[in-house]
Amino acid sequence: MSGFMVALVGRPNVGKSTLFNVLTKTRDALVADFPGLTRDRKYGHVNYRGNTFVVIDTGGLGEESEAIDTEMQKQTLLAVEESTVVVFMVNAREGLTPADEEIARSLRRVGKKVLLVVNKADGLDSRLVANDFYSLGLGEPIAIAASQNRGIQQLVADIVQHVEIMAGISEKLPDNDSVHGIKVAIVGRPNVGKSTLINRFLGEQRVVVFDRPGTTRDSIYIPFERDGKHYTFIDTAGVRRKRAVSAAVEKFSVIKSMQAIDQANVVIMMIDARTEIADQDLHLIGYILEAGRALVLTINKWDGLDDYQKDKIHAGLDKQLPFVRFAETFFISALHGSGVGKLYAAINRAYHSATKDYPTAELTRLLEKAVQSHQPPMVHGRRIKLRYAHQGGMNPPRIIIHGNQVDKVPSMYQRYLTNFFRDELKSVGTPIKIEFKGGNKNPYANQRKSIKSVADRKKYSRKS
Repeated sequence: MSGFMVALVGRPNVGKSTLFNVLTKTRDALVADFPGLTRDRKYGHVNYRGNTFVVIDTGGLGEESEAIDTEMQKQTLLAVEESTVVVFMVNAREGLTPADEEIARSLRRVGKKVLLVVNKADGLDSRLVANDFYSLGLGEPIAIAASQNRGIQQLVADIVQHVEIMAGISEKLPDNDSVHGIKVAIVGRPNVGKSTLINRFLGEQRVVVFDRPGTTRDSIYIPFERDGKHYTFIDTAGVRRKRAVSAAVEKFSVIKSMQAIDQANVVIMMIDARTEIADQDLHLIGYILEAGRALVLTINKWDGLDDYQKDKIHAGLDKQLPFVRFAETFFISALHGSGVGKLYAAINRAYHSATKDYPTAELTRLLEKAVQSHQPPMVHGRRIKLRYAHQGGMNPPRIIIHGNQVDKVPSMYQRYLTNFFRDELKSVGTPIKIEFKGGNKNPYANQRKSIKSVADRKKYSRKS
């Protein structure tokens, strides 16, 4: 289950931001200054046991009912409307307030699934705390202590369970059963040529295209087959600069793009060759990497540029995007079709690299080779020992390395290992994530020892 959205709502100072940071494992929103988002909302990416979703920290709803009509509260109610599950937070230490009752009445009107969460319940009797809030009519209150990280796992499990049992998802995203083949999200700023590229892919006018930013306001899912392979293209709304966004519905176009990224296997990130790489491009690429999606970069509107302009663009890419050198880059014209045909093979390569299964023996052999080429540093007079590696997941490939003092592996050596594995595995278009776990015992040691003993017996029998 992935791609859904959860809104955190409640009065000021009930702990929404604290819960947001715990869920996203950050100290601030992953995309706090994402173009097109107002300052009173933060958006982040949550990963829980294979389930991924977007969480929104909304602005605090006012203490007075007259404040319901403020712009901030309009944005909060829009977040509620777009979400699948609403987490309504109240303060256990302050008890039930008239503002809580007003918010509850508003939430009951929108008809969404609401989880009533009583925060700051540490040190209090959870049953007594719950009794105070039953009158809100929102079901069983869930007691947590966000600042102490208590009750969070159960809360997330409840969120996922409610989404799974719902008949449909409010964002109207297709479920995995109705999406066929490789899911490819096409993202970028407005008017970069996303819909034009999809029409070029399909060979027909399947997506509305105008020479005006913001034509696509929702994500559109288009099944497609080519050379016996199945794809589903996801055309998304463009991501605008803050000052360019006025209509509230367009602000949520950003969320549609983020949801499309979460739903995708491969993301085609489009950049306009005739404009400079902007902050919103970098933020969007950052979200793609954080989501762990395979990436193909396309520089569109390449036709008609002179050599000086092309050299300038190449220099800009080298300077601003060195962190995505693992991704293939293509210079295309979606309108005229030049270079577009190469993208199919790039999508397939990126998907193959992101979902490939690597044997433990191969990863351990590569780890030994990496250590032989460049040993880990010494820590307090003892060498960091990296013993074996195995695969921990796909899309992106996660490589788990076990050893001693692994919590002291410096970031420079981590980058070395990431680049080494990427080169040796010939991985294209997907980030590789390295994780470390302590412990001396190698569960594959007996297997390797028995193989060695068999080889020794054969060697001895030949000598005899």
